[in-house]
Amino acid sequence: MRQIKYILKPQDVLILLKIVALNEKSWFHHTLAEDLYMSQSEISQSLTRSNYAGLLDVTKKKVNRIALKEFLIHGISYVFPQRPGPIVRGMLTAHSAEPLSAFINSNEKYVWPSAKGKDKGQAIEPLYTTVVEASLKDKKLYNLLTLVDAIRVGKTREKEIAKKELEKLILNV
Repeated sequence: MRQIKYILKPQDVLILLKIVALNEKSWFHHTLAEDLYMSQSEISQSLTRSNYAGLLDVTKKKVNRIALKEFLIHGISYVFPQRPGPIVRGMLTAHSAEPLSAFINSNEKYVWPSAKGKDKGQAIEPLYTTVVEASLKDKKLYNLLTLVDAIRVGKTREKEIAKKELEKLILNV
């Protein structure tokens, strides 16, 4: 008998953040798949895992925003840790991108490696391979992902500011 595994994967965070970014707008599996450059089966499996983890309601349509906030603030850096890599060209992330760049002035730049990027900085591996493409289409999703990266890779001050900003965006406060 094949056992179903409900362990969260990085793309689950991307999908949940996309649903949050949609801000109560209706969506379908195929629209999420198109927007995030994933297959519909990946979306379906992810929603099942997120529901099992308590991050989605029983309809698999509504994000449990409080649980997601708690997971991202307290767990993301342990579950999906990241360390800055070599200097590459890419798309700004973490404290180097909005909204944190308004609060933190740093010569140290972090980027998601990408030929589409215009900036140079230390490489930060994105949560999922399609993050750059999805972020180019959705500014709110991009902001959420950069805040998550600041928690994954930032120093104490950056993490604290990112947590506060992430809470505001997720809980709409």
